[in-house]
Amino acid sequence: MVAAAIALLCVSCAVFAPWLAPHNPFDLATLELSNARLPPSWMEGGNPAFLLGTEDQGRDILSAVMYGARISLAVGLTSVLLSVVVGVALGLLAGFLGGWIDAFLMRLCDVMLSFPAILIALLIAGVGRALFPDAQDSLAFGVLVLSITLTGWVQYARTVRGSTLIERNKEYVQAARVTGVPPLRIMRRHVLPNVLGPVLVLATIQVASAIIIEATLSFLGVGAPVTAPSLGTLIRIGNDYLFSGEWWITVFPGAMLVLISLSVNLLGDWLRDALNPRLR
Repeated sequence: MVAAAIALLCVSCAVFAPWLAPHNPFDLATLELSNARLPPSWMEGGNPAFLLGTEDQGRDILSAVMYGARISLAVGLTSVLLSVVVGVALGLLAGFLGGWIDAFLMRLCDVMLSFPAILIALLIAGVGRALFPDAQDSLAFGVLVLSITLTGWVQYARTVRGSTLIERNKEYVQAARVTGVPPLRIMRRHVLPNVLGPVLVLATIQVASAIIIEATLSFLGVGAPVTAPSLGTLIRIGNDYLFSGEWWITVFPGAMLVLISLSVNLLGDWLRDALNPRLR
């Protein structure tokens, strides 16, 4: 329940950031360089207008964290949704049809497992910058979603394939075949509902992993653009000033990242126990 409350609070702050945030970090006209790197207001001599301090451009850390969580959640949820769609579809085909289709898709999974998301993101970002040098900022979020999706669908495909191999030999599937139901309809209406349980649990846990990957890529400079207050971007900016005593630029975005990831992981564990009580 504590994890659910923390996750709900983080998601609410991200979704309603335009109404809850004290400042708009995207509005460059409101930025003052004289406000750069101010400490939190409850620290010595802090500006009371900035509860968590400011970063190197004078943006309010509290507002930037809210908008950064919005970016991280949007990228994480979008990439997980695409991974689920691709992985479930390919897993159903591999498990139900079998034969050379199963062998080809599983070998493709083996190949994709050998490429981490960071390497794929670097490759896609390099190709994108070479082909579209004037559209780097607009391509940044596409690079994030595509790189996480290309490495994330494999787990769903393997999970669904294993469940489909069991379901396709059960009596209800055999009865549907005997009555002349087309294979695609059997997969969609009979097999798919019975293999979605593990997928929901895996997707919940993978949301946290996708958010961490997004923050990692943004920290390395191949994720969200510098002008976007992503959590990873804020941590990278604060890393330059960490040893000079301006710790708040890194600590507060990092704490937000930890809260989101930990609460979503705990929710995934609870969902797994709820769907399969024998694992308790």
